[in-house]
Amino acid sequence: MTLIIVIAIIAVIVFSIIGIYNNLVKLHNNRENAFADIDVQLKQRYDLVPQLVATVKGYAAHEKELLESITAARSAAASATSIDDKIKADQQLTSALAGLKVSVEAYPDLKANQNFLQLQGELSDIENKLAAVRRYFNSATRELNNAVQTFPSNIFAGMFGFHREAMYEIEASQRAAVEKAPEIQF
Repeated sequence: MTLIIVIAIIAVIVFSIIGIYNNLVKLHNNRENAFADIDVQLKQRYDLVPQLVATVKGYAAHEKELLESITAARSAAASATSIDDKIKADQQLTSALAGLKVSVEAYPDLKANQNFLQLQGELSDIENKLAAVRRYFNSATRELNNAVQTFPSNIFAGMFGFHREAMYEIEASQRAAVEKAPEIQF
């Protein structure tokens, strides 16, 4: 009788550990899938940027430095391999594209150009989709981090090679600009 109780307790413990492991794997894979969604949107953005740059080049030839920084940021983003490198490269490209938006304000003819308007609309759509998939990625990362850090799964997470993962956040250098209230001029 005691042997049956011991075996039952061991079986419960083993099945609990298996359940914890499977949950951690599921959460890890969910996070990876969420980043794959970001990759899809980034690929669309990378494909669209050269068209946008070419259209702007026709109007803003003297903005060469800005256009070169966008092209360089796009190249860095396209060649990034790890999730952390892709996040950093995406942040640099986002910053460069923000500079382009400011520069465009100086060219009223460009803002009315049909090709530019279409490209700008597509880019805006992609940026909105990127914001949505970044939120989903952070949600998936939060779920994984919660599982890795909460009891009892935290006991086994380290043994199985799971650890806390980084969220998709803005760089510290950009945080001050983001937290500053926008200036509205009429």
